[in-house]
Amino acid sequence: MVEMTIVSTLLFALTLGFVDFGYAFYQWNAATKAVQVGARLASISDAVATNLANAAPTANPGAPVVAGAYGPFVCSYSGGTGSCTNNGGFNAAAFSQIFRGDTANTNDDTCPALTGTQRPGMCHFFSGLLRSNVVVTYTATGLGYQTRLGGPVPTITVSLQNRTFQFFFLQGLMGFNNITMPSMLSTVTGEDLKSTWP
Repeated sequence: MVEMTIVSTLLFALTLGFVDFGYAFYQWNAATKAVQVGARLASISDAVATNLANAAPTANPGAPVVAGAYGPFVCSYSGGTGSCTNNGGFNAAAFSQIFRGDTANTNDDTCPALTGTQRPGMCHFFSGLLRSNVVVTYTATGLGYQTRLGGPVPTITVSLQNRTFQFFFLQGLMGFNNITMPSMLSTVTGEDLKSTWP
């Protein structure tokens, strides 16, 4: 009985450990997919940083926009307030498009269900994601030319912050603390940065 108790306790902890670490791996994959989708949506949606369209220099029409010529504009939520660095302004509807896809534009962390042919947003791939976890960065990396009709061509990075791997069994049984998720990010080249066309 004593031996069975010792062995079953270890076996129980090992089995639940496999379950918890399997769920952590699932969270890793979901977060990776969420930032990939977010970066893609950011490249084809209105810019979150409202000043981006006029940020590049215009003194030499046709000349290249060199790396570091503007920004970077780092846009994120803190609490219920969104903002971008470098006086970039903040377009809440554009951020919502990245976070929620084509679903309802609400001013909270909800993730409405998809209907019909709506495109999913980041929250549909990573459940429990909050707006404050998402960071959208627009950087000048030497793409585009001055006075380009559509504005500068930024490099867009969508990343996650302040997320932890959630453990259920091991935390309760063995006091195993949640582990901070490493920075998840996806980088793409900006395209037309417009969600609608005239």
